[in-house]
Amino acid sequence: MKNNILFILVSILLISCSKPEPRKPIVRKTSSFMSESVKRNIVLNKIEEDTLKHKIENDSVNVYISSEYGFWYFYNKKDTLDSKLPVKGDEVIFTYEIRNLQDSIIYSLEELGVKNYLVDREELITGLQDGIKLMKKGETVTFLFPSHKAYGYTGNERIQSNEPLIYTVHLKEIINKNK
Repeated sequence: MKNNILFILVSILLISCSKPEPRKPIVRKTSSFMSESVKRNIVLNKIEEDTLKHKIENDSVNVYISSEYGFWYFYNKKDTLDSKLPVKGDEVIFTYEIRNLQDSIIYSLEELGVKNYLVDREELITGLQDGIKLMKKGETVTFLFPSHKAYGYTGNERIQSNEPLIYTVHLKEIINKNK
C-alpha cells in the first residue's frame, strides 16, 4: 500500500513538473466589428446629409453655404465691413438656440444664456467650434450640423442619438487674448 501511495505521489510530481504548455491567445475579430461600424456610419451620414440637403433645397428664402468642415450655414445678419474673425485663444461672447430639423426649439436663447468661449482652448461641440471661427462680431448665423458635428450617437436628455441639429448663433463680441 505504501508503495502504491509513493508511486502515485511520484507520478503526480513528475506530471506536474513537466514543461508548461503556453495557452493559445484568444482571437477576437475586432476588425469585422470595426468594418461593420464604419459601414453603418457611412450609411447613417449619407442619410443625414440627404435629409439636410433636402431641407436646404426646400428653403427658398436663405442662401446656404457649404463649409469645408462638413456642415451648411447661412447668414441671418452679415457684417461686410469688419474683417476680423476669431482665432485660437480669442475669447468670444455669443448666444445661441438649438432646434431640430422640424424647427422645434430644443434649447432656447433664454435657457442657454450668454456664453463665453476661448476659441480652440475649451470644450464645445465640434460644429460650433468650427462655425464660430467663420463669424464676425455682430453677425447672426444659422448652422445645419449633421449629428457627428453635434452630439453624435450619445445625444443628451433632449437631443436624440444621431440627430442633426440647427443652431442659430449671434456673436456679440471677440476679445483678443493673444497679446
